[in-house]
Amino acid sequence: MYKFDAIIIGSGLAGLRAAYELVSNKINTAIISKVYPLRSHSIAAQGGVNAALANNENAKDDSWEKHACDTIKGSDYLGDQDAILKMCKEGPQRIFELEHWGCPFSRTDDGRISQRPFGGQGFPRTAYAADRTGHAMLHTLYEQIIRINEENKCLTFFNEWLVTRLIVNDKTITGIIALDLKTGNLELFKADAVIIATGGAGRLYGKSTNALINTGIGLSIAYHAGADLKDMEFIQFHPTTLFTTNILITEGARGEGGYLLNSAGERFLANYEDSKKAMEIAPRDIVSRNMIREIKKGNAINGQFLHLDLRHLGKNLIMERLPGVVELAGKFAGINAITEPIPVEPGQHYTMGGIDTDMDTKTKIFWSF
Repeated sequence: MYKFDAIIIGSGLAGLRAAYELVSNKINTAIISKVYPLRSHSIAAQGGVNAALANNENAKDDSWEKHACDTIKGSDYLGDQDAILKMCKEGPQRIFELEHWGCPFSRTDDGRISQRPFGGQGFPRTAYAADRTGHAMLHTLYEQIIRINEENKCLTFFNEWLVTRLIVNDKTITGIIALDLKTGNLELFKADAVIIATGGAGRLYGKSTNALINTGIGLSIAYHAGADLKDMEFIQFHPTTLFTTNILITEGARGEGGYLLNSAGERFLANYEDSKKAMEIAPRDIVSRNMIREIKKGNAINGQFLHLDLRHLGKNLIMERLPGVVELAGKFAGINAITEPIPVEPGQHYTMGGIDTDMDTKTKIFWSF
């Protein structure tokens, strides 16, 4: 049996950021993860992260309030508006925090964090590190965790462990049961607090950008312990996943000016009322739906996929801002994205719902076995 003050299930960006706060306050903490932290799926984020920094020449009038309005509108007014306000207000602070920790964000000519357009955003407000933003952020945060733990020595990693159940006593979580994937042994962990940061459930879908580890087990163990799940019907589909493998082709490719084309070489989004204004940087649900409509009309290439065309952007811009896209298209589709269009189709991307919590991320256990 193990005993900790706090246990974090999951070692992606959310889990590591929670760990940073706990370790900074010298709280005896464990991180339990199915994979080594730097293999967490946060590393697969590509195009960037939105925050109202107002660094782009076309975003001088941007503000967190406008960011919140775009987010609320983009959710068809179904999002939790209090949570959206909190996220948008604190967004710039979190980006600057990562920057000060050493995250290598792409830069403007005068040294500020560069920002590009993204779907559903009224201004270019997406901060990015080329098209490997998650990789840069996760490595930066992990390095800071290691640094501060060398000082405070209160964090223990349990890598390649699978949590199978939450322990509930008097409607309070008091620990977990976890399986050591290397030995097959089940172990008991007691804790005063448990944080669940296990990501989504994309592998429920046949076509998903998610890693094989994104099975939704974190949501499952919470549900079986008596917690409510909320908004599980809201699943986000990404417009551009690589045809057949469904590896993500970042929205940054469209944010930098890439075109979506049908079999006739037309930018077909202009033919749909809800996307003809924003075109390729309309909200993801709109672009995804219109891509499926175009495919069903019989306007897909080989009747199966559409093209994402970057060729007009030029080799220099593509290699500066989208080198990962070139690598992925080459390795997994045999496509040279500098000279050839990329075959894409929509695929599941985000699980928008999850464990029902309050604004302080606390949940209630209403029943137990």
